[in-house]
Amino acid sequence: MDASANNEAQARTDWEKRSGQRSDVQAETRKAALLPAPADLTATAGAGQVTLRWSAVTGAMGYALLRSESPDGPFARLEHGGGGDVLAVPGPIYADTTGKPGIMYWYAVSSISDVSAPLGELSAPVIVRPGAESAEPLALSVQSGTAAGRLNPVWQMLGSEHLSQLFYGVGPGGSDIGAEFEKALHLAHSELGATHFRAHAILNDEQGVYREVAGVAHYDFTTIDRIYDRLLQLELRPIVELSYMPQELASDPSATVFTYRGIISPPRDWQRWAELNRQLAAHLVERYGIAEVSQWGFEVWNEPNLEVFWSGSQIDYFQLYDLAARAIKSVDERLLVGGPATAAVGWIDDFLNFVRREGVPLDFLSTHSYNNLPLDIKQTLKSYGFERVRIWWTEWGVSPTHFGLVNDSAFGAPFILHGMKSVQGRADALAYWVISDHFEELGRATRLFHGGFGLLSIGNLRKPRYWAIALAESLGTELVQCDLQGDGAGSLVDAWASRKADGSIHILAWNGTLDQSKAQGDPLLDRRLALRIEQLTERAYHCVLARIDSIHSNITTHWHTEDEWPTAEQWEKLHSIDTLDEETLPDVVPIAGEVQLEFDLPLPGVLLLSLMPR
Repeated sequence: MDASANNEAQARTDWEKRSGQRSDVQAETRKAALLPAPADLTATAGAGQVTLRWSAVTGAMGYALLRSESPDGPFARLEHGGGGDVLAVPGPIYADTTGKPGIMYWYAVSSISDVSAPLGELSAPVIVRPGAESAEPLALSVQSGTAAGRLNPVWQMLGSEHLSQLFYGVGPGGSDIGAEFEKALHLAHSELGATHFRAHAILNDEQGVYREVAGVAHYDFTTIDRIYDRLLQLELRPIVELSYMPQELASDPSATVFTYRGIISPPRDWQRWAELNRQLAAHLVERYGIAEVSQWGFEVWNEPNLEVFWSGSQIDYFQLYDLAARAIKSVDERLLVGGPATAAVGWIDDFLNFVRREGVPLDFLSTHSYNNLPLDIKQTLKSYGFERVRIWWTEWGVSPTHFGLVNDSAFGAPFILHGMKSVQGRADALAYWVISDHFEELGRATRLFHGGFGLLSIGNLRKPRYWAIALAESLGTELVQCDLQGDGAGSLVDAWASRKADGSIHILAWNGTLDQSKAQGDPLLDRRLALRIEQLTERAYHCVLARIDSIHSNITTHWHTEDEWPTAEQWEKLHSIDTLDEETLPDVVPIAGEVQLEFDLPLPGVLLLSLMPR
């Protein structure tokens, strides 16, 4: 085994051993409040699913869902597989597809104010049996002339591995990492509307940022300048994740993570850590101007509540944040600072309690979640009096598992849309992790479709998840009234509708579950959509239907996974068919301002119907 392969093997072993282990979580002793149980729980049986609804509880970050096959219990928390890191949902609606049709179940719900808090009182259980017969069509009614607010494009912040990859050379399958990574960033901006990228390791020794000579600190931001110059040329802005610790500043340089050995220890000199942050912020403001840099963000560290990312305690992290935030703000109050960038919504209450008690600057609250809908941390901010603090989910995705094949499948397309809709009005950014399969935390890819986190493959082929964001971006921001009724409406199946200045109408609908055992679909969960579009003003409309599902807009169906890498000829063919599957339908002519259409909507599946005035 060569040195590179040995390094990758060691990194994977270390990751698997420590990735789920939480850091010191007892440093803050504040007791999380126990909330009352939700009221008005109902369970509606549908084909292959049960939709639960309940009344929201003031102050609840989320809700734990429990199920039993007996009214007397025991009740177990629902899991939907795939390594999901938070067994709670934002509520107050959820579709459970994990039950067996025909089996009687009792459901209960509990409110939670913090993911680490014990469960409080359970709601009164309700009884239901999932159906085993195909569903009737859902009714989707669109009032094309009735405004329904604005769509917040929360997907316009995205994640990427370390940005230094912009200057790398030959990579997996003979790829040119730098050129392909730059193209991935360009596509994200031009097709997904991306404005900001958050990435690891800007302080890594690869950038040569910090060294000490005869006990004197020296700073060199030349490589960071090169990285950020290129990013700005692509019309993108960085979220400056302040990680990992430079070797000559680290208290324990041997404590590392990933194949590139990011150092995860606290600093050996806390004041020099503060000065490093002040020097970096001052340099960036001097080079790019405060008008520009004030539109960025400085995020302190990555997932310090996991011991694989932080070898210190919670108190150590709070000191790390305190010193960095104050140092950055000393350069200019307009610079945005935030944290704690925790995994699985951890430490939120403890962190906010610390920030409020010590008067530490906080412009955005950041945390991470996978294989779930982001919880409602806006409620938590409000309870601490931080209503003006922004909410940035700086990592979110369909799976936290490296090389998980669900990352390449159509399952992620409706998952993304469920997530983006769920955070409307309660988050400012939901950064999908990550843009590209050029990603080397545990080693580089060994084949084309290997379950990489990227929205784009190596070679920049667009995966179904990528197309889902592209369709959301294509809607514009002016929503119109959209009402959905039927089996799984608002839980399994959901929709947006928009109107553009040219008079065109766009209806985006999707069918998806969090349950990864259904990643390949289930006939009982397929749906048909009966669509009624009203208040149309033109005599006729050109009609185009786009689809994402197991056979549409799914590049993986065109490549055999047993083949590691395409030949030049195969690459050419793959790129030629890397397109959104669209079908031109017959023109529609409204009668009394109305048209009616029907479409199949499989699970997992997404469709976009666009009506353009003739």
